[in-house]
Amino acid sequence: MSATLRRLILLSSVKHPPNLPPPYLSSAASRLSLSFSSVSSSSPSIPPEPQTSPSRIRTRTPLETQFETWIQNLKPGFTHSDVVAALRAQSDPDLALDIFRWTAQQRGYKHNHEAYHAMIKQAIAGKRNKFVETLIDEVVAGACDMSVPLYNSIVRFCCGRKFLFNRAFDVYNKMLRSDSSKPDLETYTMLLSSLLKRFNKLNVCYVYLHAVRSLTKQMKSSGVIPDTFVLNMIIKAYAKCLEVDEAIRVFREMALYGSEPNAYTYGYLTKGLCEKGRVEQGLGFYKEMRSKGMVPSGSCYMVLICSLAMERRLSEAVEVVYEMLANSLSPDMLTYNTVLAELCREGRGNEALELLEEWKKRDPVMGERNYRTLMDEVYFLNKG
Repeated sequence: MSATLRRLILLSSVKHPPNLPPPYLSSAASRLSLSFSSVSSSSPSIPPEPQTSPSRIRTRTPLETQFETWIQNLKPGFTHSDVVAALRAQSDPDLALDIFRWTAQQRGYKHNHEAYHAMIKQAIAGKRNKFVETLIDEVVAGACDMSVPLYNSIVRFCCGRKFLFNRAFDVYNKMLRSDSSKPDLETYTMLLSSLLKRFNKLNVCYVYLHAVRSLTKQMKSSGVIPDTFVLNMIIKAYAKCLEVDEAIRVFREMALYGSEPNAYTYGYLTKGLCEKGRVEQGLGFYKEMRSKGMVPSGSCYMVLICSLAMERRLSEAVEVVYEMLANSLSPDMLTYNTVLAELCREGRGNEALELLEEWKKRDPVMGERNYRTLMDEVYFLNKG
């Protein structure tokens, strides 16, 4: 037997542990592992996939969560009433605007006047004035059908802002040209009230009086019946511009519209007539007002008192002063001084002193300082 054969027999007879491969297999496995390690080391390394940290995951804001909730509630095929209900249910105007814009982008849907009205009211309540102006531009451009409540809300918003004053009349003119959304009493009330706020100086009054006349004619021609409040504003506009005959004409027409004059009506007429120099006629309206149990305003009292005093009708002026004090109203320093000065110029200085003492007792607003000022004025005029 050769030496090589004997070595093979001896190797096969040796026992190996069960988990270990034979020597030739182990050496082959070792060579195979070395070859794989060398290949892996020569090939470029692949970086591990980055794992997102839980702290970096973006959480949704409450506004986004609410928006998604409302969007899910609006089922496919939602109607205008569904959108209006969703808009009115929002307390956040920004969320309402998001819903408004999202629904406008859906296929087969277009906002109507109710949706725009609800959105404009939400934006005004939330003081999103820029949003409101954008929505107004869309409505005026024809984004939806016209309606009187929608356009009145736009007029009200524009009348409340000085730089949008002309815009309010643009909307009004568009309503005039409409067939189904003509201006109503509320429209004219807002426009007249906005005009009256600009009647602060006489020369400015004449500028806006033309607009008041135009509105009045258009209101009558359209069949809108004015109420006492609107008629009082028209009377006030004429009286401010000293167009007292026009003011009296409107006063006479009040019965035709079923309106009753009130204290403001008589007050505007009394002040306008006195400032025009027609004191007797102004006093007549004052007495008519008092006979109906109405109490004039403080400014009406003071204009009448000063006018009577300047006309040297001092007894009537003093009587009106007592009536004013009896109604818990206090004349100002100019009114007191006018009456007392005219009494002194007529040589009735002692009477002026007695009246001043009596008025001080009845007028808690006069005060010690004003009393001494008036007393010095009376003494000075008596010496002269």
